[in-house]
Amino acid sequence: MYESEEEFLKNYNPDEFKKLSMTVDILIISVSNEEVSNYRKTDKKKMSILLVKRDNYPFKEKWCLPGGFVNIDENLDDAPKRILKSETNLENIYLEQLYTFGNIDRDPRMRIVSTSYLALIDKNSLNESISQNSSWFDVVSIDDAKDKVNIILNNGKESINFTIKKVLREQTTDRYSYEIEQNDKLAFDHPKVILAGIERLKNKIEYTDIVFNMMPKLFTLGELQQVYEVILGKKLLDPAFRRIIANKVEKTSKMKTGEGHRPSYLFKYKN
Repeated sequence: MYESEEEFLKNYNPDEFKKLSMTVDILIISVSNEEVSNYRKTDKKKMSILLVKRDNYPFKEKWCLPGGFVNIDENLDDAPKRILKSETNLENIYLEQLYTFGNIDRDPRMRIVSTSYLALIDKNSLNESISQNSSWFDVVSIDDAKDKVNIILNNGKESINFTIKKVLREQTTDRYSYEIEQNDKLAFDHPKVILAGIERLKNKIEYTDIVFNMMPKLFTLGELQQVYEVILGKKLLDPAFRRIIANKVEKTSKMKTGEGHRPSYLFKYKN
């Protein structure tokens, strides 16, 4: 036993401890316009996720979330900012820690624990071009059954389909753990990260202002309502929606005109 802190540090041998590595994975979600052919109709909204195609083993040629190792001299929250810039050419976007994934067999290379981050963006307003090996995948469907969730993604050229099994952990709190039941195109345990991020966004949208990180500076109430509906996966009655956003937006004197529909006032986030 050591007699003091100084004695411990003097005799401390880091090789006595088994090592693990730390990574970060970033789930980037956008809700943006899906152009429609009829100019009289308002553009529909769609949720999209940014994926990167791996060019190295393991999981070479499979899609994954942007991510990478945390440098030994780097603060944890600085890692996703660096990785976003290098892998996707994106910077200065909203980020929050999502969850830490640490299953022993989640990475075939070594013992790796990953802290995932949720990033939100309005990709219609992007000034940067994403990297060549990155692609936006639309969330085509989320089939949430009692004991499993099936999600389909598509980027216009390729479809990704995965299924997550839900296992009830605590009946009194309705808490579940998740197991990947079917997945053939996503690397690592990233199907679980995607599901966790979508559920976090869905849970926070009604009691926080998080949605405005996905909106342009000016928007119509109809556009904002569509974003809420896409994230929540359900239609909202106008009175209920107006109550949700009553103290969150501010009407401007500007209007959106043209595009085959009546002019609408533009609003902005009331921060």
